[in-house]
Amino acid sequence: MKYCNQCGSTLTWRIPEGEDRPRFVCDSCHTIHYQNPKMVIGALPIQDEKLLLCRRAIEPCLGKWTLPAGYLENGETIEECARRESMEEAYAELDNMQPYALLNLPFINQVYFMYRADLVNHDYRPGTESLEVKMVSPKKLPWDDLAFAVIREVLRIYTEDLEKGSYPFRVIDMEAPPKKKICV
Repeated sequence: MKYCNQCGSTLTWRIPEGEDRPRFVCDSCHTIHYQNPKMVIGALPIQDEKLLLCRRAIEPCLGKWTLPAGYLENGETIEECARRESMEEAYAELDNMQPYALLNLPFINQVYFMYRADLVNHDYRPGTESLEVKMVSPKKLPWDDLAFAVIREVLRIYTEDLEKGSYPFRVIDMEAPPKKKICV
């Protein structure tokens, strides 16, 4: 940030009084500009023991496989977001949504919240952000062609849980991938 969205003055990067970390501060109108993590919400759509995957039509990770997920919008619940993203990316209708995992990615200021959900329609198809969609058996997941480490982790714990027949909710702290390696 360079300019205050309240008065247009130049901002200073400093620790404001009473705070514990640097923030952009306007020395003219004294507005503190907080920057908070982005929430990414998604789902593991399941039908007949298979998962719905989407092949990305956008960067980053164009052409790689992922689960339907995206940024939470203002005025939207996390369940609404998961449903919207599944519809936008795969025309997928979800039901029986169960909270499954919360993954912290502090190194990129993101928090992922993932649901397990039943895919209820059979006419799913690629949305504008997907090149293709397909149902995949957990035993045939394209591990080497997945878009993001967080998606790989969610699918890893899901396949382990599937073998156990138990799906506990988890909170996972992700570590930063090697530098300049977004699509891992």
